[in-house]
Amino acid sequence: MNERQNKILELLLKEGKVEVVQLSHMLGVSQVTIRKDLNNLEEKGIIKREHGYAIIKNDDNMNMRLAYHYERKRKIALKAIEDVKDGETVMVESGSCCALVVEALSQYRKDITVITNSSFICDYVQGDITFILLGGLYQKESQVNVGPLTIENAKTFFVDHYFIGTDGFTKEAGFTGKNYMRCESVKAISDQAKKVIIVTESEKFSRQEAVSLIPLSKVYAVVTDQNIPEEDETYLLEHNIKVNKRL
Repeated sequence: MNERQNKILELLLKEGKVEVVQLSHMLGVSQVTIRKDLNNLEEKGIIKREHGYAIIKNDDNMNMRLAYHYERKRKIALKAIEDVKDGETVMVESGSCCALVVEALSQYRKDITVITNSSFICDYVQGDITFILLGGLYQKESQVNVGPLTIENAKTFFVDHYFIGTDGFTKEAGFTGKNYMRCESVKAISDQAKKVIIVTESEKFSRQEAVSLIPLSKVYAVVTDQNIPEEDETYLLEHNIKVNKRL
């Protein structure tokens, strides 16, 4: 996906619905070019079009989240797996950065087993990965299992690394998410790992969602890009959380 299409997604995520004429004006290209971009995004199931407008289908749609800033997320994922060894078993939560972590493991590590509650990740990643899918209450839009059964399934395992995403971070609220049941699952499953690693784009910092995701005391490291706000990076370091930035 090109940079212009990323900008279209940014606008749609902010506004929900934008006119084709407005997109053409804001991005400085013809309406024909915009329509080609929109056709491409529609074919991927990310947006829908009606009566001269482009509309985001669902901001929890995994195809949309993967396409958005794909290259940046891929670089974050590559940085995140540096400490994972061949033959290791890891836990991975749902989310676009997490999906790319598993994809990177399939490409650059051997004999990896991934324990996850994301059916999307199991289906998305092709390659030499053994998957253990945790059961639970299935959330259709995000293609993830959550709830008491998921937590009980996870208690069977103990791993070195648990990779999770986040929807927001502020110094006042810490790491936050949008969905209560997913956040509760993350909190509980984090007890089954030596190291909890948050993989996220820097734009999630200084953004706050409604639900507490995980206590800072449980987070070992954050892997992000170089645009993390300096004050947030300093705050994390002061709380003994490693910050790894991918250029």
